[in-house]
Amino acid sequence: MTTSVARSSHTTSLHDGEVVEESDLGSIRRVTADNLPILQGLSIKRVLLNPGAMRTPHWHANANELTYCVSGTALVSMLDDYSRFSTFIVTAGQMFHAASGSLHHIENIGEDVAEFVIAFRHERPEDFGLGATLGAFSDAVLGNTYDLPASDFARIRRDRTDHKLAARTGPPDVPAAAYFNDPHKFDIEAQAPGLNYVSGSARFARDQFWPVLKDMSMYSLRVSEDGMREPHWHPVTAEMGYVQHGDARMTVMNPDGTLDTWTMSAGDMDFIPRAYPHHIENIGTDEWHFLIFFDQPFPADIGYRASASAYSREVLAAAFNTHIDDLPRFPFTPSDPLIVARTNPVD
Repeated sequence: MTTSVARSSHTTSLHDGEVVEESDLGSIRRVTADNLPILQGLSIKRVLLNPGAMRTPHWHANANELTYCVSGTALVSMLDDYSRFSTFIVTAGQMFHAASGSLHHIENIGEDVAEFVIAFRHERPEDFGLGATLGAFSDAVLGNTYDLPASDFARIRRDRTDHKLAARTGPPDVPAAAYFNDPHKFDIEAQAPGLNYVSGSARFARDQFWPVLKDMSMYSLRVSEDGMREPHWHPVTAEMGYVQHGDARMTVMNPDGTLDTWTMSAGDMDFIPRAYPHHIENIGTDEWHFLIFFDQPFPADIGYRASASAYSREVLAAAFNTHIDDLPRFPFTPSDPLIVARTNPVD
């Protein structure tokens, strides 16, 4: 196989993604199907909030949200249906979930930049900002809503523009309840690895550990410099990956038999449609860290190592169009290891 390092239709840089908003308050960049047409059922954003800045209250009309805090300290508020309200603090390595339609905000209450990687359960998520929707209604309608004179709203500057980033006035107001555990929140990096090998580890945010998840999940995957995610596919699950750290090479086979092979570094993302065979290999000099989002609450896969144990050598020889005596002596593998050691040099 000839290896190519050219960019593929499966990948792009999130750090260089479409600018949604950018100012001295921070930035929002995204990759949707408008930028990466292969995306289906998933998309991704990167939000940077400078100290004292916030992602203003908003909701998503067509997508659940799964957010990973890369750095910083933030206050998150959530107003769900039936007037259920919660507020909580997230720090590096923690996650939160916002259901489609739930009003929420993210506020940097720390002294450093807060960074978030956000996955959405739609290739083109739609947003409504609370401030922008206030501009949709007249002074009288708002006065009736809040049992106030219409003139009270004439003094508020209102339009239908969603100002996604805003500055906080004064110090943060952090209620004591924000320090309690909350079902919207999950500390994935505090979990013991669900899979732990010499060559890497995986921590899971899926519905068996986090019941709020309905149609999404995430793996925090780390692979050492001599490790590899074995070739595999997900029968009913699409995968969207983001490189948090390190250098990797990925290969995916398309249904027409063509191959895409590309290299990835920090800030890059990729998308693998369901059931496409693929593998990820560390080509750097230290451990890489992937955030991998899935469009199912409990992703499953089939690996090549166990596949070779599922069939007789006669069937494998026919499938590979080779003489049975030329087959390697495949090790019996009743359960795929997910991560394997790279004992052979990179080819």
